[in-house]
Amino acid sequence: MQILFLGTSASEGYPNAFCPCENCEAARAAGGPSLRKRCSVLINGDLLIDLGPDLMAAAQQHGVSLADIHYCLQTHEHEDHLDPAHFGSRSQFCGVYGTPTLHYYASQGALDKAAKLLGRQMPPGGLLDPTVGEQLNLCAHVVEPRQQFTAGPYAVLSVPATHAPELTAMLYVISHGERTLFYCTDTGDLSEEAWQMLLAHGRPFDVVIMDHTFGLKKRSGGHMNSEQFVEHIERMRATGMLKVDAQIYATHIGHHSNPPHAELVEFAASAGYQVAHDGLVVQV
Repeated sequence: MQILFLGTSASEGYPNAFCPCENCEAARAAGGPSLRKRCSVLINGDLLIDLGPDLMAAAQQHGVSLADIHYCLQTHEHEDHLDPAHFGSRSQFCGVYGTPTLHYYASQGALDKAAKLLGRQMPPGGLLDPTVGEQLNLCAHVVEPRQQFTAGPYAVLSVPATHAPELTAMLYVISHGERTLFYCTDTGDLSEEAWQMLLAHGRPFDVVIMDHTFGLKKRSGGHMNSEQFVEHIERMRATGMLKVDAQIYATHIGHHSNPPHAELVEFAASAGYQVAHDGLVVQV
């Protein structure tokens, strides 16, 4: 399994273009890994997690083609994770032909929001309507938490996130061959139900990518800080959820609560985990 981080920031980017805070100014000066786009990852070149607003910039910056994407898992519908304009960008409307049909897995709420934002005359079924799917080279699938399904060669478990109660937010356990990834953002402390689902799943994780929005600041709901991050990893390790050589990465890095990359890497190393950055490739 190959994992490419296309973006690793919280909702406003890091640095926030409108922010003169010490962290943002230091990140601008440092450049490189301290410059973060909104969160998205690409797995094996054909599975995308989140149709985020910075995909075009990320693909250009890192020299990556997204033409071979067959599958996309949507975590939730917040704007920093969902920009449905990309559906049009990969379709015949923008002169794109010959790419595979995109199998798009999302909650009904995310599908409804995407259809509304596209701004076209939509039939009642929205993105689920076959005519829309044909026009956009898209096959949409409704996914809810607590669901096991396959996306091509990937076995997927959707886990309820502790995020925004007004919408459906999901975390994903993704298995491909002998390797398993737990993608765990955006969320605060996992519910006991989520913990039991992970235990019942039974496959230890090779990689965990987890929320670190509030970093060195106080604990929060809806996202995690470093203390919560470490507590979750320790519980995973104590309950046998992690392989001995599991790789643990922080992502969804907020400028307001995390120092620039080099300093954050030093802090995380002392606590036994790593910090993802845009363009990082992880091979497991």
